[in-house]
Amino acid sequence: MDQIPDGSSPGRSQRPPTLWESLIPLLAIALLMGVGYGFYQLPAEVLLIAASAVAGLIACRLGYSFREIEAGIIESMMKAMPAMLIVIVVGALIGSWIAAGTIPWLIYYGLQLIAPHYFLLTACVVSSVISLVTGTSWGTVGTIGVAFMGIAHGLQIPLDQAAGAIVAGAYFGDKISPFSDTTNLAPVAAKSNLFDHIRHLLWTTLPAWGLSLAVFFFLGLAIPHTSTASLEQMDSILATIETHFHYHWLVFLPPVITLYAAVRKRPVIPYMLLSVLVAVLLALFVQDAGLQPAVGSVLAGHSATTGQPMVDRLLNRGGMLEMMDITLLALCAFAFGGIIQRAGMLDVLLDRLLRIARTTGALITATVASCFTVALLTGSSFLSILIPGELFAPAYRKRNLAAKNLSRTTEDSGTVIMPLIPWSIAGVFMAGTLGVPTLAYAKWAVMCYTGFLFAILYGFTGIGIAPRIRDDETVAGS
Repeated sequence: MDQIPDGSSPGRSQRPPTLWESLIPLLAIALLMGVGYGFYQLPAEVLLIAASAVAGLIACRLGYSFREIEAGIIESMMKAMPAMLIVIVVGALIGSWIAAGTIPWLIYYGLQLIAPHYFLLTACVVSSVISLVTGTSWGTVGTIGVAFMGIAHGLQIPLDQAAGAIVAGAYFGDKISPFSDTTNLAPVAAKSNLFDHIRHLLWTTLPAWGLSLAVFFFLGLAIPHTSTASLEQMDSILATIETHFHYHWLVFLPPVITLYAAVRKRPVIPYMLLSVLVAVLLALFVQDAGLQPAVGSVLAGHSATTGQPMVDRLLNRGGMLEMMDITLLALCAFAFGGIIQRAGMLDVLLDRLLRIARTTGALITATVASCFTVALLTGSSFLSILIPGELFAPAYRKRNLAAKNLSRTTEDSGTVIMPLIPWSIAGVFMAGTLGVPTLAYAKWAVMCYTGFLFAILYGFTGIGIAPRIRDDETVAGS
């Protein structure tokens, strides 16, 4: 058959998909991710491309040409590009802040908050602070978390409670940190603004965190405080930071710049880049780093060689290259979403869904259920955010709900649920690192399973639900 220049076939008609044709791509992605990624640990990017191929074949069956399918993919990716740029700049921010001494000294002062008589409460708070400033729950658990578990042994504190406090705190910080990959990914998928997303998260995250702190406070009252434990690990971390990073009040200037931009609702990327520039200068003139390490931290992250493995594991991160994996994963997911949107399959599914989810509360509940399903099938926090975020975004727009409602819900029911799933990567890491089975600490990680309950409650009551006020919700103040 002859092809016209744009790749379309003359006389070829398109038809709307049936419900079963619309379901086939979703069944394909559930099977591929559930078995391929969840069981065989195959690369998620390859499986997403395979699912996109299945969606493309259905689109061809409906009469769409390759050029039209390609246009749908490009359109989906282009919508996410402003947020993806922020994700990449965040990598530069983390690497430069570590090189400047900003993050090390924030960690240093966070560790000063330790109060042995309220170990569980302190472990949760300090893990929260460190995870917030580093943007990594895994790094927090793998470093400070390990040290806390050693102290818990000496204080004769139940290890499942100690692990639950550490995991809850680490995921609180990870969830609302502007340096966290999932915190950046959720607004990308929902097409909202990063700092609006973080502020909106506080509606569900602070009550869940506060409930956790109350639980740890009362648990701590029942723990005898007569035992003593060596704090050598903590002292070693503090001494290492003091030795390898010079202190100057200017090291706290980079976060002040980004906080100013957030509070004043200034353009995000220019101020983030300004913060990176200031951090590089601090690395050069305050930390006495060479030109190559200081500038290289922006691209490849900071390379710590302190001689203290625990500190090196925490500080060897950041850089734009570190964000390339998540960027590629997001692009593959948007390719799948672009095809099912262009071919009308998503419209059919949403129409059926909206017949059931007739209220805001029902829509948020459906979003939570979708995130849970993807999380249980794949064990991936990235996919439990990306797929439901892409799927439900049009439904929230149709109901005139701000995109930050969707991004908040995907984090409430996607990110923080992962360490409670024994077969997820996060669950395996936490259990192996802390030496406590996932199901043993899960009940004490209260923050991880109460946030989505507040999300559902707000959906049915209207509390903390924001209306959509502009078409482009990637702009601050949406």
